[in-house]
Amino acid sequence: MRSRLAEARKALGDRHVKLVSVEIGQNPAAAVYVRNQQRAAAEVGIEMEVQNLPLGSGQPDLLRSIDDLNRRDEVAGIIVQRPLPPGIDPRVVQSAIDPHKDVEGMHPANMGAILYREPMLPPCTAAAAQLLIQSTGLDLRGAETVVVGHSEIIGKPIAILLLHHLSTVTVCHIGTRKLVDHTRRADILVVAVGKAGLVHGDMIRPGACVIDVGINQGPDGRIVGDVDFASTVDVAGFLTPVPGGVGPVTVAMLLRNTLRAAGAAV
Repeated sequence: MRSRLAEARKALGDRHVKLVSVEIGQNPAAAVYVRNQQRAAAEVGIEMEVQNLPLGSGQPDLLRSIDDLNRRDEVAGIIVQRPLPPGIDPRVVQSAIDPHKDVEGMHPANMGAILYREPMLPPCTAAAAQLLIQSTGLDLRGAETVVVGHSEIIGKPIAILLLHHLSTVTVCHIGTRKLVDHTRRADILVVAVGKAGLVHGDMIRPGACVIDVGINQGPDGRIVGDVDFASTVDVAGFLTPVPGGVGPVTVAMLLRNTLRAAGAAV
């Protein structure tokens, strides 16, 4: 994917393509994501600028920074790193970004467009999950799809994106009475809750495509997903690992959105 993105970047010629990451303070967890984004951006040929606002900066400071980036012609894309400090409303911040520079795909205009079609700048993680499912060659039309998790960032948008392909989608959440009754019938299972080991192999239909979006810290400090990999790997037909599965594809989607925002046909 990054190779194809690099070709799309070359096709833009001398046009300036810059992605700007904004963060308040320096969160160690966010720093890992930023380094991964920088490495991938460099490989594709996208310039990435990192802005670290001083710790203690409030919502007005962040909004002023975003307004400045909205006005800069050389900036194709803006991403605000999370988690944000207490007292800052993520929805207000996301709404402040120019929707044409919203490469995370989280501006209300881009989120709302999902109801009608796949927008030019879809939410990156949901787009990554969709692409991974499509890469298996499974026929989405009529496929029983179960999405565990109904967040605005992942659960809801991936459900709608798959509906566009006429998949039969069930969304499960904290109010679902018997989760296993749903997961066992799924041809495609997307798990995005943030609870380590929530789904085990005995909850999965043999041969199912399982997309694990969860990122959690296990008891031993290792990063693990929402799906118990050991009990699932011999049951599932397709299974994304954590780490190294949805994450790198999400970064590629961020870069794809940046190139699209700069005018590339990709």
